[in-house]
Amino acid sequence: MLDPLLENLDLSTIADEGARECIARLLNLVETLVAEGHRLRAENQRLRDEVSRLKGEQGKPNISPPRPAPTGTRYSSEKERREPKDWHKGSKKEQIHIDRQQKLEVDPQTLPADAEFKGYESVVAQDLRIGSDNVEFLKAKYYSPQERQTYLAPVPPGWEGGFGPGIKALAITFTYGCNLAQPKLAEWFGNMGVRISAGEISNLLVTKQEGFHREKAAIYDAGLRSSPWQHLDATSTRVEGKNQHCQVVCNPLYTAYFTTPQQDRLTVLSVLRNLREPVYRINGEALSFLQQCGVPTRAIERVGRIPQDVDLDEEAWQVQVEQHVGFLKERHRRYLQEAAAVAAYHAAVGYPVIRLLVVDDARQFKLLTEELGLCWVHEGRHFKELEPHFAQHRQMVEDFLKQYWDYYRELLAYRERPGQPEAERLSGAFDQLFSQVTGYTALDERIAQTQAKKAHLLMVLTHPEIPLHNNPAELAARTRVRKRDVSFGPRTAVGAQCWDTFQTLYGTAKKLGVNFYEYICERVRGAPPTLPELIASRAQQVPLGASWNAP
Repeated sequence: MLDPLLENLDLSTIADEGARECIARLLNLVETLVAEGHRLRAENQRLRDEVSRLKGEQGKPNISPPRPAPTGTRYSSEKERREPKDWHKGSKKEQIHIDRQQKLEVDPQTLPADAEFKGYESVVAQDLRIGSDNVEFLKAKYYSPQERQTYLAPVPPGWEGGFGPGIKALAITFTYGCNLAQPKLAEWFGNMGVRISAGEISNLLVTKQEGFHREKAAIYDAGLRSSPWQHLDATSTRVEGKNQHCQVVCNPLYTAYFTTPQQDRLTVLSVLRNLREPVYRINGEALSFLQQCGVPTRAIERVGRIPQDVDLDEEAWQVQVEQHVGFLKERHRRYLQEAAAVAAYHAAVGYPVIRLLVVDDARQFKLLTEELGLCWVHEGRHFKELEPHFAQHRQMVEDFLKQYWDYYRELLAYRERPGQPEAERLSGAFDQLFSQVTGYTALDERIAQTQAKKAHLLMVLTHPEIPLHNNPAELAARTRVRKRDVSFGPRTAVGAQCWDTFQTLYGTAKKLGVNFYEYICERVRGAPPTLPELIASRAQQVPLGASWNAP
């Protein structure tokens, strides 16, 4: 703990310029040492916890100590990203379906003699009727002595397995839409008088869902075709007790989930291709990709011997690499595979190719699409992570964050009224904002890193329809996190596929304003899927790629 006088030192009060510069450097050195000390203590505690775990003991509980109140205003990226809007309480009465009417009369004995009847005043009260609808089917039965075969009348669609479409749809809705754990779901069904075992519930949720899996693939394909840009994010998940990753792709019309063992560039590319079989191609783009990744020139020359502008499947690709390229370092071989896969993706026909991704700054998202739009909210969090020790440095961070979010709001206004003169002004304002030097070394380094991302952060000036943040994908990822917190994780790969499928259906239905429970009921009864068609229809009504289609 430093002396309060030193901690709140104001450099502007020091008259000697040389002394002021020297003390400023010392303060930055102290900030660096304090930050390094925090990092080392956290790392030391993590290692001690790991040693305790290996010994069969428990580590230190993760309880954060109370922090002192900040001296100034703290700018929260979660709050500042929102546009201020006038709030008006809306009427929900018009949205309520009336099932029946009941007239209520006043006891005549309570009325005065001169009371006059003035009609009825409407008051709407909502309620639910939850009860059993058990059916005993009397199936016509025939026997053919000649064929020695019995013929039975089939049960109606959706009633197979001894449970009706209502129970099946409720099981899916409660599990994937409300994140209800299976034991609690069994308890709820028991309270409703339904006799169903845990195994039967598991079967309703996991087995014989091929139709829904095909619908999920169709939803994703329709979503990719609906817009040249997409949101993308990832979060951790567990399958069979092992760590995996959940990739989330979405736009305003749909949300799709994919559980994958890895989280590298090739995995993300496979997701963008809707898990199609990998294809590789060598062309000028692939060779340029290798140059950007620092692959030696001699190795790139050998890669150029592979037949160009030809799509190769996995087996043919490996043959060509061994024949023409030969030995490569593991890292360079990985870059070669990524370069050829990305080049094939961009040259593909027959399925939608994403032109722009709105993402955070993770490595695996880069070089996959022609253009990249970075999330301003995520970038702002880097500045919030700075924890300066001196009051003057804290004030510098707060002052800069205020300018940051003021500029962000200017970009929001530009999305509503785009134009070339305003785009040029905002580009110049970006340079002015992110070229300033505050004197706080950690802040200045962070500002310079953001300045280097100008082209990706200002992609909105070229494509005003894209959002400035990746919040829709992050919110969708939180849905998986909440599901994971309740149910830990699926026990099988088939279970993980069902998580992906039904979370995709639920997220998409919610965005399209479709009642998920009723939709699943109709699908269980055999109705055809309509969500893919609805995505295509909405995409015609609300074009999401106007700037790409502009002359």
